[in-house]
Amino acid sequence: MRHAACSNMSWNPSKKHSERERWVCIYPIYLNNKRSLKDGRKLAKEKCVENPTHQEIRDVLVAVGYNVGIENKLHPKERSKEPLYRGRIRVQLKNDDGTPIRSEFPTRDSLLAYVGTTIPKLKTRQGKQSSSEQASQPSASTSKKGKGKGRR
Repeated sequence: MRHAACSNMSWNPSKKHSERERWVCIYPIYLNNKRSLKDGRKLAKEKCVENPTHQEIRDVLVAVGYNVGIENKLHPKERSKEPLYRGRIRVQLKNDDGTPIRSEFPTRDSLLAYVGTTIPKLKTRQGKQSSSEQASQPSASTSKKGKGKGRR
């Protein structure tokens, strides 16, 4: 009896695309330009962002109109156990008949590329970039030192 229950919960190709088990999984590590391809990144660095969060990915996908679910999971290659790096996003990519929900994103890779290029445009990211640029400018000017004692 227990074996039947376990096999019922596993993935099955006869399940509909609208069931959560058939949804595509996206981890923030897939879009992190600080990671190598070996460490879990899925896209070219130019299409990725620095340390994306599951919340940012969710915001982008909801704005486009996808059905999204968040799970408290951690990617196997993620070394840090901090809450910032936790989170797995599940996205319904296809309708029950197998057609893509959005024709401009037919595959997981096309969706990842869109999310990676859209996250820097979020208001939360634009605020972080301007503050980091301001912080780096004074440190560059204060790093100059006056004349020393000279040669002895």
